[in-house]
Amino acid sequence: MNIPMKSTKTRLKVAFGFAVTLIIALILRLGYLQIYKGDELQKGALEQWTKSIDIKPKRGIIYDRKGKKLAISVNAFTVWAYPADIKNPEETARILADVLDMDYDQVLEKLTKNQSTEKIKQWITREEANELRQHGLSGISIVDDNRRYYPNGNFAAHIIGFTNIDNVGLAGIENVYDEYLTGIPGKWLKMTDAANRQLPYDGEKIHEPEDGTSLVLTIDETIQYFAEKAAQQALLDNKAKNVSIIIMEPKTGDILAMVSKPDFDLNNPREPLDQALKAEWANLPIDELQDRWYDMWRNFNVNDIYEPGSTFKLITAAAALEENTTSLNHHYYCNGFIRDIKGEVLRCARWYNPHGSQSLREALNNSCNVAFVNIARQLGKEKFYEYIRAFGFGERTDIDLLGEEIGIIPSSSDIIKEINLATMSYGHGVAITPIQLVNSVAAMSNGGYLMKPRLLQKLVDIEGNIVASFEPEVKRQVLSKKTSDTMLSLMESVVSDGSGRSAQVPGYRIGGKTGTAQKIIDGRYAQGKYIASFIGVAPIDDPKAVVLVTVDEPTGSSYYGGSVAAPVAKSIFEDLFNYLEIPPEYTDEDLDQESERVILPDLRNTHIGDAGTTLTDLGLRYTTEYIEITSDSTVIDQFPAPGVEVQKGSIIDLYLNSRPSNVKIMPYLIYMTKKQAMKTLDEMGLEYTFKGEGVVVDQYPLPGEEITIDTEIVVEFN
Repeated sequence: MNIPMKSTKTRLKVAFGFAVTLIIALILRLGYLQIYKGDELQKGALEQWTKSIDIKPKRGIIYDRKGKKLAISVNAFTVWAYPADIKNPEETARILADVLDMDYDQVLEKLTKNQSTEKIKQWITREEANELRQHGLSGISIVDDNRRYYPNGNFAAHIIGFTNIDNVGLAGIENVYDEYLTGIPGKWLKMTDAANRQLPYDGEKIHEPEDGTSLVLTIDETIQYFAEKAAQQALLDNKAKNVSIIIMEPKTGDILAMVSKPDFDLNNPREPLDQALKAEWANLPIDELQDRWYDMWRNFNVNDIYEPGSTFKLITAAAALEENTTSLNHHYYCNGFIRDIKGEVLRCARWYNPHGSQSLREALNNSCNVAFVNIARQLGKEKFYEYIRAFGFGERTDIDLLGEEIGIIPSSSDIIKEINLATMSYGHGVAITPIQLVNSVAAMSNGGYLMKPRLLQKLVDIEGNIVASFEPEVKRQVLSKKTSDTMLSLMESVVSDGSGRSAQVPGYRIGGKTGTAQKIIDGRYAQGKYIASFIGVAPIDDPKAVVLVTVDEPTGSSYYGGSVAAPVAKSIFEDLFNYLEIPPEYTDEDLDQESERVILPDLRNTHIGDAGTTLTDLGLRYTTEYIEITSDSTVIDQFPAPGVEVQKGSIIDLYLNSRPSNVKIMPYLIYMTKKQAMKTLDEMGLEYTFKGEGVVVDQYPLPGEEITIDTEIVVEFN
C-alpha cells in the first residue's frame, strides 16, 4: 500500500479548503440574492417580462344645472408599438400607414426607435381598430382609450373651455377644475417572454382606471341658448366686433348664462368658425397664429376692461342714497355745463337744450351728467371711493375662470382730484369688467348683498352621488334693503320713462340703465369706436335675473346703448319670462301704447336745437350721447329713419356732423407712465408740459375734450 506523500496531502487540503470556501461563498451569495436582494431582483425580472400601458380614466362629465351634458368623454382607440417585438418593420409600417392614413416614413421611424414602447396614433375609429386587429401584427397593440367631446360644438365655449390631446384642461372650467375632472389612470400589464409570447402564469393583468369626478354648473342650458341666440343676432345686425352677455341670478350670484361672440368650436378650438378667417389664418407663421388663438379664446366678460359710461351712474346714485346725501325728493339743476372746476369745463350731453330742474329719478332717466357730478360732490370723494371699492371694482370677483382682470380705479381717494371725482360720477376715468358691473347691479337688486359669482354648484361621482356642494357666498353687504328697493324703483323708471324704453316688455316690470362709451385704444379715445351697453333687472318686484348686454364697436345704423343693446336685452327677457313661466300683468298704459303712435319726421340737415324742439312737440325724446358736439352741430342722420311709425315717448337717436379736420380729441392719459404719455402725445403731434414724476394723475384738457394743435396741454404725475 502506497503511503501518500506529504505534498499530496497538502494539495488535497488546499483543494478541499478552496472548495469549502467556494461553496460557502456561493451559499452566502445565494442567500444575499434570495433574501436581501430578492424583492428588488424579482421586481427587475417582472419589469423585463412586463409590458405596461397606461389606461386613461374617463374625464368627469360637465352638466348644466338641470343635468344636461355639456362635455363628455367618448370611446376611442390608441395604437401602440413595441419596436423590439416587431418581426418585419417595413411590412408592418406599410400596413399601419395604409389603414391609418399616415406617412409611411414617419410610421417606419416610430417602429425602429430604440424605445420599449412607442405611440403610433391616438384616437382612431372603431373600424380602423378592427381592421388592424385582423392583420394580427406582432409588436402592435390596440388599447381602448377615450377623448373629450362637446356635444354642442361652440355652445358656452368661453365657460366650458377645452382639453389638449392628453385630456388635460387648457381653458375655462376644464382647466380650473382639472384636478377633479381628471381621475386616476389604470394599467394594462402583459407578461411575455423574449419572443413576445404571453407567459402561461399571470399572463395579463388590468388595473382599472378611476374615472374623474363630474361637475354640475350653475349654467342653465336653455337660458344659455337664449343668450347665444340673442348675441349672435346682435353681432350680425350691428356688424360688431364683439357681443357679450351675462345673465346672473341676483340672490345667489349664480351665472345662468355667459356668452362672448364670436366664439369657436370646442371640438376644434384652433380653427375659427368664419371660413374667410380660416383661410386667412392658413398662411400665418406659428407665433402670429398663436396670438390669434389666444385672442379668439379671450372672454370679454372677464378678460377685458372698458369705460362703463352712464351705467356707472347707478353706482353713484346707490352710494349717495345709502349715505343720505340724496333722496327721491332732491332736485338738481342742469344748465348744460359744469364751469366751476378750475381750468375745466364739463358738459352735459344735452348742453344745447339743458334739462333744467330735475329730481333724482328724472336725472337718472335723463342720464344727466351735470346732476351726477353734483351728486358725487355732495357724497364726497372719500365716501364715493369707499363705495366703488365696496361694489367690487378694482378687485377680482373670484369667478371660476382664468385671466380675470381687476380693472382700473384710483389707488386711493387721496389722488382723486375734483375733476376726477366729476368724471368718475358718470363712468369716465374708470375701467371695469362686465362681470364686475353685473355683480354690482345684482347687489342693488337682492337687498344689498355683494355675492361671489358662482359657476360650480356641486361635484358628483359616476353614480350621481354628491361628493361636494358649493353654496352661494356673500362677500359683504353694500346697501341696506331700503336703498336696494329704491334703486330698483329708479331703474324701473329708466326703462318705463327714460333711455331704456327699448328694453320694455308689455306686461312686465323691468329696470335698467343704458350706457354708450367711446373706446380707449392705445391711451386715447378712438374716433367712431364705441361700446354700447344695457344692464337690466327683472321682474322688479322679485328679481330673478340681471342681464348685461355689451356690444363692442357696433357699425350698423346706431351705436347707442338704448338702441343697440337694450333691444337685445328685451328679446332675452321675453324668452326668460316665458321659460320661467312668469305671467304678464298688463297696465292701462301697456294696453294704450299701440294706439299712441306718431310718424317720425325727417330731421336731417337741421340744427340740433331745432330737431330737439320738433321731437319734443311730437311727444318724443332724443339722444345724441355724442362727445364731439359743437355749436354748429347739424343732424346728418337719424334712427329710426324718417317716415317710420313709432310709439309716443320713444327715444330717437340723432347723428351729428363731424368736427373740423384740425380738431382732435384729447387722449386718455390717466395712470400712464411718463414714457407712455410722451409717446401718445408725440404721435398726435401735440405740444405739452409735464409736471412731477411717476404716473399720470391729472391732465388738461380732460380726456375726450376737443383740442387743436395749438392747445396748451399740461400733464401732472405723482
